[in-house]
Amino acid sequence: MNDMITTLKNKVLAGGQITKEEALGLAETPAKELCQAADEIRQAFLGNEFDLCTIINGKSGRCSENCKYCAQSAYYHTDVETYPLMETKPLLEQAQYNWQRGVPRYSIVTSGRRLDSQEVAQACDSIRAIKEASDISVCVSFGLLEEEDFRKLKEAGAARIHNNLEASEGYFPKVCTTHTQQDKIHSIKAARNAGLEVCSGGIMGLGETMEDRIDLAITLRELDIRSVPLNMLNPIPGTPYEDNPRLTEDDMCRIVAIFRFILPKAFIRLAGGRGLMESHGRKCFCSGANAAITGDMLTTAGITIQKDMEMLKELGFQVAQVGKDGSRPEI
Repeated sequence: MNDMITTLKNKVLAGGQITKEEALGLAETPAKELCQAADEIRQAFLGNEFDLCTIINGKSGRCSENCKYCAQSAYYHTDVETYPLMETKPLLEQAQYNWQRGVPRYSIVTSGRRLDSQEVAQACDSIRAIKEASDISVCVSFGLLEEEDFRKLKEAGAARIHNNLEASEGYFPKVCTTHTQQDKIHSIKAARNAGLEVCSGGIMGLGETMEDRIDLAITLRELDIRSVPLNMLNPIPGTPYEDNPRLTEDDMCRIVAIFRFILPKAFIRLAGGRGLMESHGRKCFCSGANAAITGDMLTTAGITIQKDMEMLKELGFQVAQVGKDGSRPEI
């Protein structure tokens, strides 16, 4: 194995942290050896545990923010369906459907800068109904809420919030100008103060460099994020990124591997764009990734729960179990 890969793998396995310069060096090493080493790190810290979740598009379109990748932004002309915050019944039915198929987590995702106070109250009612009907862990992605809102969601039964940083701090202004990455970090810290877990990652293929990706991973490490979704951009017609070249699954394998070196204890989650990959992310699950979103994505079709369960079994993974409050033992 490449000397640099071996040295840095052993550093991580011994409890050390690699530097930005070391991560940049890994980006130039042989992909096969890098991915193999990353998978060894995953195995050492997390075994064969796999964290699986599903999402539902709980409120769609007419978003006030100008994120250049997003079909739901009101700034762009796309074919995305628009509707207000869903009532409890369809949210509950989808939660029960996922729970019955062995998926431990269910995330309600909404468009817009943030839900207003009336929508937060409505969402809390839906979360209470879901928790009364099943033990599925409820996650929410409701935008730039404040601590008071998060406390209400926590009391209703939510376990985790999702708020992607999307890109490095330096690249973020090229992606969105209607809010800042610091706005997101403020909301993440508010959720933490309310006692909620945090899921946060980014989108690969926005035009960023490998250095940008490494900067993002290091920021996530500084925030001690343990659930890290990595999305591969699916260029949507009508958005500014519609002509961006798609990354390949091999590109994503290298990205996943480097994130694993930087975030050895995190659940690195393949999210949007996985359906574009020839093997639906299988190679990435052998390169350090150990979590995924299954079922449909927000505005694109995903991969069926049954097919994912079959693939994970073939790869020797075991879908992680979470407590009734959505928690899992701290690593």
